[in-house]
Amino acid sequence: MAHDGAASPDDGKHDNASSVRQRKNPILTGDSKAVIVNGGHIVFSELGMEVDKKLDTHQSWEFGGPPGVTAMIFGFPVLMYYLWICLSFYGGQMAHPESVDDIVPFLGRMWEHVKQDAAPTPYAFAIYTGLMAIQLLLAFIMPGYQQEGLPVPSLKYKTLMYNCNALASWYATLIIAAALHLTGTWRLTEIIDNFGSLMTVSMIWANVVSIYMYVSTVVRGEQIRMSGNTIYDFFMGACLNPRIGSVDLKMWAEVRIPWVLLFLIAVSGSCKQYDTFGYVTPNMAFMVLATGLYINACAKGEECIPQTWDMFHEKWGWMIIFWNFSGVPFTYCYSIVYMAANDPKKYEFSTPIYIALYTTLLCAYYVFDSSMSQKSRFRMQMQGTYKYRWTFPQLPWGTLTNPQYIQTEHGNRLLISGWWRFARKPNYSADWIQSLTWGLCIGAASPIPYFYPLFFLAVLTHRCGRDFERCELKYGKDWDKYCSIVRWRFIPGIY
Repeated sequence: MAHDGAASPDDGKHDNASSVRQRKNPILTGDSKAVIVNGGHIVFSELGMEVDKKLDTHQSWEFGGPPGVTAMIFGFPVLMYYLWICLSFYGGQMAHPESVDDIVPFLGRMWEHVKQDAAPTPYAFAIYTGLMAIQLLLAFIMPGYQQEGLPVPSLKYKTLMYNCNALASWYATLIIAAALHLTGTWRLTEIIDNFGSLMTVSMIWANVVSIYMYVSTVVRGEQIRMSGNTIYDFFMGACLNPRIGSVDLKMWAEVRIPWVLLFLIAVSGSCKQYDTFGYVTPNMAFMVLATGLYINACAKGEECIPQTWDMFHEKWGWMIIFWNFSGVPFTYCYSIVYMAANDPKKYEFSTPIYIALYTTLLCAYYVFDSSMSQKSRFRMQMQGTYKYRWTFPQLPWGTLTNPQYIQTEHGNRLLISGWWRFARKPNYSADWIQSLTWGLCIGAASPIPYFYPLFFLAVLTHRCGRDFERCELKYGKDWDKYCSIVRWRFIPGIY
């Protein structure tokens, strides 16, 4: 997701040697300051470990169960093709049959667009596969920062090490892309010119990887949290921590594929716009900035990602793989696709509106970046693994000094300082505002770019519900205490 940077409020590290020691300061609130006990390690109680064991089994159906996930597996690709066709061939407006008698011919016209303009050509395979191969190679060879992740209950609370070299890989990618484009070896406009075919190739790769990961995990007997329903387990995933040597595939795919490609699509759209109209509009420059900020945030703060829900709990199934390989880069870019193909006069703004648009993005980005940093670094502080890492840009208030928290009976600690004292999911609110600006950058010229913020709102709301339900089961009365202190879910005083 989205790399949507989602994170549950819990964190901790198991220490067998100190598991029977008495804890100090079970509840730290108000004016109390955080005190790291037992050498900086979080102590999981016997009750906490029993709860974790239960949560690592299939509890309930999500996403509507097998019928719901089946609809998504087949429906998402169809929706992506439809919205792309509307953008590319219908001026960004929603195409529809003219009458009941036109339904079958309309479907035929849609299919012809897919066959003629989105065929998985060898050239498109070379572009997309080449990008993945370069990103995987860089993940192996570029220098990085070693970061310890959260303890994994299914691994008997073992912590995994992550080689965080996304920043070096990101800079290398920029150099490679610039060199190819400026020398004329391979122009970046090829991405936007082959958008449909690249989208199809991305879907093929997503399904191939999903099938391989599911089958290979089951064959090895390493599956976890299975429901017994094949299609549902395929969608949710069978493996938790897939790796090839030093590369964690789940983290690699979350950062290196979707956000790098999305930024390159934005740059490609800018180059195409310049070739067509002789200049780049402030609207298109906005999308280059927005996507650039996002991938740079993922890369510069990659050491925070091992502390997130995606790494700690979410399995690597079709849901995440498809969205990282195909969904994010080829749906979050609809405003770019529209602007690259339409007259800039259709979405011109006045200078004050441009100022408001850019200001809103930068403010939302600040809250998003600093809140994610606060939560992840708090977890590192509680584990005793935090080390200052300078990467650009380091924003003010990204690290909390003497953070306040609630010590739970489970053993984890719930942060109630920084942005996290105002809302339980400040990162979600800021992330969604960013997504909204990605649609607002073309105003009312087309409704299709608003798919991203609308879809993202549904994803975040659903994910928030999953997270809170899990935390309620995990922490019991301590979660009630937390909710009484941090009353608001997303926006203080509103919701």
